Parts: sequence; C-alpha cells; structure tokens
Amino acid sequence: MKKRTRARELALQFLYQLDVRGKEILPELSAFLGTEERDPETLQYAKSLVQGVEEHRDAIDEHIRSVAQNWEIGRMAIIDRNVLRLATYELCHVADIPLKVAINEAIELGKRFSTQNSGGFINGVLDKVKDRFACPRAAESKAPKKGAGRPQVE
Repeated sequence: MKKRTRARELALQFLYQLDVRGKEILPELSAFLGTEERDPETLQYAKSLVQGVEEHRDAIDEHIRSVAQNWEIGRMAIIDRNVLRLATYELCHVADIPLKVAINEAIELGKRFSTQNSGGFINGVLDKVKDRFACPRAAESKAPKKGAGRPQVE
C-alpha cells in the first residue's frame, strides 16, 4: 500500500474518533498514529491531514454543505462525512496532490470503509467542491497546457 493511501486511512480513522468522541481526544493523535504505523513519512502525512482538517473544519464543512444538495452534513454517515472533509482539505489546501488523485482516493476510502453507494455520493460531492472551491488549483487543471493546441505566434 502506498504511504499516502495508508496515511489517509489512518487520518480517516482518527477523524472518525474525533467526530464521535470530541476534540478532547486531539492530544491522543500522536499516540494513536504511533501504535498503528512505523513509517515516519506516513505518520507525518496522516498527522498533517488530521491537523489540517481540524484547522479548516468550519470552512470545509461549509464547502460540503453548500454543494451537498438535500443533505445536512450532520445526517451524513460518519465515515462519508469524514472522507469528504479529508478530501476537501486535500483539494483546497494540499498543492502537491493532483485533484483527480484526491477524489479517487476518497472514493476508494468510502467504498472500503462505508458502503458501495458511498463511492458515487462522495464522487458527486467532491466533483462540485473541486469545481467551486479548489482555489486556483481547479482552474489550473482545466487550463490548456503551455504548448498544447495551436502554436503560439509571438
């Protein structure tokens, strides 16, 4: 399993606990991660994901809320809600993760830890988040590559 995929799994597990038990467990993050994984890169990325989601949680939830038509964020399945938070954080704040990768990884997390139907739901919500809120990254991904198409006349 790739390091970042494993880091996302660990982050999702802790975000689930955080959602259920509350913010008082935040100090347990390092201990939790240390018991689950040994690779320092994986641990660092998982920790940065959890901390990033928590730091930007209000904005992330607002992004999700605004595109998830007919869905109240509090009524979503806990796993789905936290997969969406994790991926929205990556889409909007982690520049070195391609947008498609963030979405595909989220879909797989949803399928693996929630239900088969979660993949389609997650894909639909994140596609809208990407288009509306992924900052300049979404526009860059749609822009033609330099040198593509007709030659430039100078």
